[in-house]
Amino acid sequence: MKVLMVYPEYPETFWSFKHALKFVSKKAAYPPLGLMTVAAMLPEDWEKKLIDMNTDSLRDEDILKSDYVMISSMDIQLDSAKKVIQRCKELGVKTIAGGPLFTTRPEEFSEVDHLVLGEAEMTLAPFLHDLANGQAKHIYKSDGFPDIANSPIPDWKLLDMRKYSSMNIQYSRGCPYNCEFCDIVLLNGRIPRTKSAEKLVEEMEALYRAGWRGGVFIVDDNFIGNKTKLKKEVLPAIAKWMKDRNYPFVLNTEASIDLSDDDELMKLMVDASFGTVFVGIETTEEESLVECGKYQNRNRELLSCVKKMQEFGLQVQGGFIVGFDHDNPSVFQNMIDFIQKSGIVTAMVGVLTAPTGTRLFLRLKEENRIASEFSGNNTSILTNIVPKMGLNNLVEGYYKILRSIYAPKPYRQRVITFLKNYKPNSHKPVRPISDSLKAFLKSLWVIGIREKGRMDYWLLLLWTAFFKPSLFPLSVEFAIYGYHFRKSLSFGLGGDGKTQPPSYAERDSK
Repeated sequence: MKVLMVYPEYPETFWSFKHALKFVSKKAAYPPLGLMTVAAMLPEDWEKKLIDMNTDSLRDEDILKSDYVMISSMDIQLDSAKKVIQRCKELGVKTIAGGPLFTTRPEEFSEVDHLVLGEAEMTLAPFLHDLANGQAKHIYKSDGFPDIANSPIPDWKLLDMRKYSSMNIQYSRGCPYNCEFCDIVLLNGRIPRTKSAEKLVEEMEALYRAGWRGGVFIVDDNFIGNKTKLKKEVLPAIAKWMKDRNYPFVLNTEASIDLSDDDELMKLMVDASFGTVFVGIETTEEESLVECGKYQNRNRELLSCVKKMQEFGLQVQGGFIVGFDHDNPSVFQNMIDFIQKSGIVTAMVGVLTAPTGTRLFLRLKEENRIASEFSGNNTSILTNIVPKMGLNNLVEGYYKILRSIYAPKPYRQRVITFLKNYKPNSHKPVRPISDSLKAFLKSLWVIGIREKGRMDYWLLLLWTAFFKPSLFPLSVEFAIYGYHFRKSLSFGLGGDGKTQPPSYAERDSK
């Protein structure tokens, strides 16, 4: 059996880091971990080829050489996934599809020959059994969630690592919280399912033996869902492995804000070479936190929580949302003030959207406030809901936030705020020196000479050289991020500031 595994293309988004990746000559931030894990579950005698359309072109001849094309996709890859399916159909090659997009919206993909939904540890084996016996059905799904303790190590042989800026692995699935707008509970449940410390270290060792050195993203939606196991077993095992191999990786992950409540957990994470954590802060408005069920963020000094994590040696990336029913006009300036004071350099601000099947989607559908299908991209002016504040007001406020936090001067000021508060781990993880030098030299020309906001680039580097010289490489990295944000958001942030949002009066009046 010859199978072609295809990962559809992402549109340009905040998290694509398209413009930043050019500084290190990489084509994508992360490889398709799901497909590589599924590849390890397929029969050994199958001939497998992986094409990530974010790094390589999908050719008709690759499709025609295959017995099946397997596609995994998230919502944001919808347009590309549909095109791949159509190409396969026109060329007469059968398709197998799975992943979040197909799991939450299977009714939209009747043209796919076989839908293998949910988590592959449960649904792939029955499909393979039926396929071997010539009885494969159109759809396979399950009602429960599998134990992932024995999930196979991803098949790294399929990947050209040189095309990516970071690798990724998974420790757990599921989140103990149930925010109204989030589809994680829908896809992976509320009880975190974890791998053993030995299993996680085994996966890190496999990545190490494959030749990788550098950043590794642990893709869990809430890494700290089971704090006790992390502190007693997992983090000490990772720390020992890192030390024995002279810290080959620097880790980053996602966690809830209550990480800041646990000093021991933060220290153990930093000792295990964690450098960055993404935290869903969402909003500073208490009523909006109640509305969306983000109870873990309520009744706390969010600014102090962020500062504390930074002081422990963790860079905090933040997720923010505007457009809740309880948001009032002051929410936009409040968010600007919080982001600037917090020193959260990478602040992903999005408009509220309702992923298909979430509690938010069901509530707004009942209220006749679902305006379009879910795109998966909340860092744009697109939203699939009818906001109570009015779409024009939401778009204008959203533009105001982006202009305010990613214009060169306030961005520089925020980076400096972070560098002043940040106390990094003394460990020196191995990073490819050639990549760092290449990025620095390119930044001198692209940002330091060509860009209109170049003065703030030089002021940032000079400040860092004088006051935080050990963090100079990080300062260059942040300067490159700022360039990417301004380019990808395309809201005139680094230019004349005259870019205006489009008029939504017609839709808003409906």
